[in-house]
Amino acid sequence: MAQQVIKRDGSKEPFDAEKIKRAVEAAVDRVGLAPERAAEVIKQALDVVMQFAGEKEEVLTFDLKSKILAELDKLEPAAAESWRKYDQEHGRC
Repeated sequence: MAQQVIKRDGSKEPFDAEKIKRAVEAAVDRVGLAPERAAEVIKQALDVVMQFAGEKEEVLTFDLKSKILAELDKLEPAAAESWRKYDQEHGRC
């Protein structure tokens, strides 16, 4: 499992699955999915990301975000779009 996340500026922080979960939850919440569907999308997206992170010791935030967005694009495109819009509004592109 990834122990460290390498941020855009090159700094590192401990891998935090809960932080990833909160980000996915926020994207899903912004599109108003039914609770059951939201839980399903969150679980499936996290499963994919955890598998991806489990294969590495360190992982780039860019790679985590790309993996999450690719999965959201498949599962619930509106949630992926919500994430991208949030990033644009907050200068995180």
